[in-house]
Amino acid sequence: MTHKTLALTMGDPAGIGPEITLKTLARLPDPSIFPILGDAMAMRRAADSFEYPLYEMGSITDRREGAFNLLPTSQLSALPAMGAVSAQAGQAAYQAIAKGIALSLSGEIAGIITAPIHKEALKAAGHSYPGHTEILADHAKAEVAMMLANDEIKTVLVTIHMALRDAIDAADYPAQIHAIRLAQQGLEAMGVPNPRIAVVGLNPHAGEGGRFGDEEIRIISPAIKAMQAEGLNVSGPWPGDTVYMMAREGKFDVVVAQYHDQGLIPVKYLGLEKGVNITLGLPFIRTSPDHGTAFDIAGKGKADPASMSTALETAQKLLNAQAQPAKPPSVPH
Repeated sequence: MTHKTLALTMGDPAGIGPEITLKTLARLPDPSIFPILGDAMAMRRAADSFEYPLYEMGSITDRREGAFNLLPTSQLSALPAMGAVSAQAGQAAYQAIAKGIALSLSGEIAGIITAPIHKEALKAAGHSYPGHTEILADHAKAEVAMMLANDEIKTVLVTIHMALRDAIDAADYPAQIHAIRLAQQGLEAMGVPNPRIAVVGLNPHAGEGGRFGDEEIRIISPAIKAMQAEGLNVSGPWPGDTVYMMAREGKFDVVVAQYHDQGLIPVKYLGLEKGVNITLGLPFIRTSPDHGTAFDIAGKGKADPASMSTALETAQKLLNAQAQPAKPPSVPH
């Protein structure tokens, strides 16, 4: 490959990750454009039903046109059972991600599109991360935020994978500032100048003046005011039960939600096939489909690659945007 590219990680080999990865690449004029990071045995099993051969790359710069290009990242001794949790599958999935992060940090690739992993399999393999986002943050030594996006809504989370009781404490003033800043930077990276940012309240009716909690008064409003003072077009706190309707009507470009389900339910309700997960704050691009491993249909050839395709398209748009002339930052540093 003569230019910096993006790579796809296979996900959990017992799930639909290998299938949707190959289906996504098979839709392209040439599937060799984007390399795959994963296990050769697992990917050969998935590739059996495709017309393209599977080529094992010697390095990330190796390439064979008209083939699925795989850079092996693990060596399974046996194929894991489809649709079942196993430590072997979890470890193979983890190794693909780790290799993708290493290649991204070294500058050999521009970033990764990650197929779904299974948290129980990851844990069985001895990795205690709640998901991709935490693996990425740890390996890259970066403070990150999760953005879920589709054609109608974009949302950034203040807190991610944690118990709701813990999320309430974690949604503190620094976390608000961090999420708002990354929402700003993420939208700018997508080509949206001066994005309109809505911040959701933590409590019902955004606290209703302190009647239902005072986090909006003590924490969220001061953070919004601080960001407004820096020139960001941010407003709130808005009630969580109406702000997403306003976003769909075009009043906001992105919504900053306080906890996982508050932000993800509205996006996923509009259709998993339309959603994409973008990790903000990394020194490289990372996107993923907005669904899990779908063990119930794994190995049956029924998996819909729409969200994976959207994740790849989004990553490519972000890469193309990086190639454009840099604009002056709107957030002082």
